[in-house]
Amino acid sequence: MSYFVDENGYYGQFGGAYIPEMLYPNVEELRQNYLKIMQEDSFKKEFDELLKEYVGRPTPLYFAKRLSEKYNTKIYLKREDLCHTGAHKVNNTIGQILMAKKLGKNRIIAETGAGQHGVATATVCALMGIECVVYMGEIDIARQAPNVARMKMLGATVVPALSGSRTLKDATNEAIRDWINNPVDTHYIIGSVVGPHPYPDMVAKFQSVISEEIKWQLKEKEGKENPDYVVACVGGGSNAAGAFYHYLDEKEVGLIAVEAAGLGVDSGESAATSVLGNEGVIHGSKTLLMQTKDGQIIEPYSISAGLDYPGVGPLHAHLCESKRAEFISITDDEAMQAGLELCELEGIIPAIESSHALAVFKQKEFKKDDVVVLNLSGRGDKDLNTYIKYFKL
Repeated sequence: MSYFVDENGYYGQFGGAYIPEMLYPNVEELRQNYLKIMQEDSFKKEFDELLKEYVGRPTPLYFAKRLSEKYNTKIYLKREDLCHTGAHKVNNTIGQILMAKKLGKNRIIAETGAGQHGVATATVCALMGIECVVYMGEIDIARQAPNVARMKMLGATVVPALSGSRTLKDATNEAIRDWINNPVDTHYIIGSVVGPHPYPDMVAKFQSVISEEIKWQLKEKEGKENPDYVVACVGGGSNAAGAFYHYLDEKEVGLIAVEAAGLGVDSGESAATSVLGNEGVIHGSKTLLMQTKDGQIIEPYSISAGLDYPGVGPLHAHLCESKRAEFISITDDEAMQAGLELCELEGIIPAIESSHALAVFKQKEFKKDDVVVLNLSGRGDKDLNTYIKYFKL
């Protein structure tokens, strides 16, 4: 069984491009060109240079000594929180802005939940001198105020999504509407491994630099390229796709995807798609989706603005269904405590998204000699208000 996308844009039975006719030219133009452009020497050279000189790659693979002692296993943190802009999101936006330029686009739109993708998009648009419009749910604008300010400082226009739950799903809907209305000059930088083919594959390829680095870094530190486990949080799932990418076919490497259980899987306030979802179509692809019997999307909930998405990317739906990855659901409380624990044991304040992944050590026991690589997808600056409120700091 292959875990990579097939020529029709499917991972097993998930994926494809379920799009309105008005979007077909945009998506088809991208599909026909993305692989060819990514293989051009000039593209690769500019992409690699920007990742090194601008983003600050490679990011360290850090042995978390005190955390490892506490949980009696070997824990390495892949420090995506040290990327320019504070998260892994910029790996993808650098790639996509270069793609947009090659396709002759002079206007960029994006959606954002936690704001990190919005900031990363606004950042690369400022770098390249291209107009930028970011759609963001009204609720997320309120809870991620520092990131909204950063986007505005970087010259982006931030447009609130006022419909539905006023979070990530609704911001995505607004961005798709914009793209339908501006098909010729606009490129839509999707921030995760979601959306119609070729987006899930393209974003995963741009993020695969994460696992590419883990392989040689682990070889230096442990004398072997393959860890026993790779752990990452999953909303749409781009940081997990990047961390898993070069290990998908390495069966001896356990993949652990951590979802947001919110107030509890059965509470009605959750975003645990692997447990609560079934087959459906959202934002242009067939995947696992939280929905009612008649196909209406169930509003997700998580304390983390980056994980409250009602589906997962089609790659993750395939990994879940095929049982190639183990999916674990973590509540708000478990995530917040795990985030605080990392602060106290390692002097690192993680994004609340990453804190969900860190909570895995309370849920699952690892062996003493296991090498566990956890993708620390972002830093916690953007979440300080949530931490302050939660812990009454």
